[in-house]
Amino acid sequence: MRPLIAIPARFSVSASALRHHAEVNARALVEAVWRAGGEPVSLHPHAPGGVADPDEVAGRLARFDAILLPGGGDIAPHRYGAGAAHRSVYDVDDEQDGFDLEVARQALAAGLPLLAVCRGLHVLNTVLGGTLEQDMGGTGLDHRHVVHPVAVLPGSLLERTTGAQKVSVSCYHHQRVSKMGQGLVVTAEAADGTIEALEGPALASWLVAVQWHPEDNAREANTQQAIFDALVRAACS
Repeated sequence: MRPLIAIPARFSVSASALRHHAEVNARALVEAVWRAGGEPVSLHPHAPGGVADPDEVAGRLARFDAILLPGGGDIAPHRYGAGAAHRSVYDVDDEQDGFDLEVARQALAAGLPLLAVCRGLHVLNTVLGGTLEQDMGGTGLDHRHVVHPVAVLPGSLLERTTGAQKVSVSCYHHQRVSKMGQGLVVTAEAADGTIEALEGPALASWLVAVQWHPEDNAREANTQQAIFDALVRAACS
């Protein structure tokens, strides 16, 4: 049987085929998990008032074999101790934040294999006491619609997963890690110093967080599909 991979859904105001607002996950993301041999399952984000019940979330995750925290809008800056929000901060949803943060906490507490993508990396970093740079500086300085190389740390889990010390990645973000969360180590960087991947060797049996979107070209790029393959293998172990 395919291992169950939990993916918190994203609230969406545009899903014309359904005629209503929707809860969605990117097709490219779920297909990458499926190709890897996993059963992708979307989770309804439930955190009334922006606060999820820890016992409820732990109970919901108990049936799953691994967790994938996907991309999405920005986390509310107050969640990582910042003051006023930068004007570029977008698509903040208090319930989404509350749920995603609790999913990360419970996944870590249970030692579940965990893959965090883009916003997911920000969620993980925030849960572990890290902070974010709210905006990298605008056009030409952010990483929206950018494909660029990243240097992967030799000997890291990411290097063993991709089989490469330099990979070309697809990015869409205007924020990045400022202060790293406790227990995390940097395992990939861009030429401009942006942290592109984090791992937590002492935090979980398998934990990889990438700032880019490996699902964008996973169908064509073995180095990107390999990340999903490794998550599913970890879920089976």
